[in-house]
Order: sequence, then structure tokens, then C-alpha cells
Amino acid sequence: MSEPIMMLHGDSKLDRIDLRILSQLQKKGRMTNVELAEAVGLSPSPCLTRVKRLEKAGYIAGYGAQIQIEKLGDVQIVFTEVTLADHRREDFAKFEAAIRPVDEIVECHLASGGYDYLLKFVTRSVHHYQSVIEGLLERDIGIERYFSYVIMRTPFVKNGWPLEALFNSKADSGV
Repeated sequence: MSEPIMMLHGDSKLDRIDLRILSQLQKKGRMTNVELAEAVGLSPSPCLTRVKRLEKAGYIAGYGAQIQIEKLGDVQIVFTEVTLADHRREDFAKFEAAIRPVDEIVECHLASGGYDYLLKFVTRSVHHYQSVIEGLLERDIGIERYFSYVIMRTPFVKNGWPLEALFNSKADSGV
């Protein structure tokens, strides 16, 4: 077994093979256990055992399809910086609760720096985005100001996390 590099739950460890399994499943979640085992250098039975352990520990949150939304029709992506008027814990909670059900908001990040949140909207058009943001402003959920970045094109999007680059280096450097 490879050198453990981080904790799972309890006394279980996550090693390089576990990272390879997670990396492979990010790239192709529908691969068979036999294909996965071959890709990570295990026999099928131990590979399946590891996958089940990773699922149970919550490292694998689910499996799903990656949709090429542009094939369905035109969409407009807009990133929006949002600054709240007040900064009490309840102000953040109120804002997050209010925007969570908005379908057009696909990402919400609490940020440090010159604004409080960075939101990613996916809408049919700039006009659609404007009506969504105006609807949020009318709801009085604490938005003091916002600034929008309309995305002209997206040269690439990387799906998945660079697990081996992030976590194998810790084991390699002795950290």
C-alpha cells in the first residue's frame, strides 16, 4: 500500500491509489470497476472495496453527467461581485438563504477583499440576468452594491479538481 497522505474517517488513510481512483472517477464517472482497476493498477475486488470506502467516507459525493449547455441553446454567464450593507452573521445567513433557491445562480463564494460574495449566474441573456438581479434587489436581502462581469466567451473549463497535483506533492515533499 502507498504511503498515507491524509486522514479519511477514524483511522483510515487516503493514499496515492485512493487519489488516483478519485482522479479517474472525476474524468469518467461511468467507467466500469474493471476499467477503473486497470487505470489505477489494482485488481477489481480491492478497487471496488476502495471505491465503496471512499463513497462511505464522503469523498465521492455522487455521480452525474456533464452537460454541454451551449448545445441546448444560447446562454449568458455573468459573474457578479456583491457587497452587503451590513456584516453581521445574520446578514450573511439571510443573504445566502435568499439566493440559494435562485436557479440562475449556480455558484456562490464568500470572498475576502473588496466585496463579500462572488456569484456565478447562468441566464438566457443579459436582459434575463438584469431581471434576476433586479428581483434580488427588490427583495431587500441586504445588497448594498453589485458589479457584473458579462462573460464574452469561455476558452476552457476544467471539470474536477487537480487532486494528485495538490495532495501527492505533500507526500513527496514530506509535508
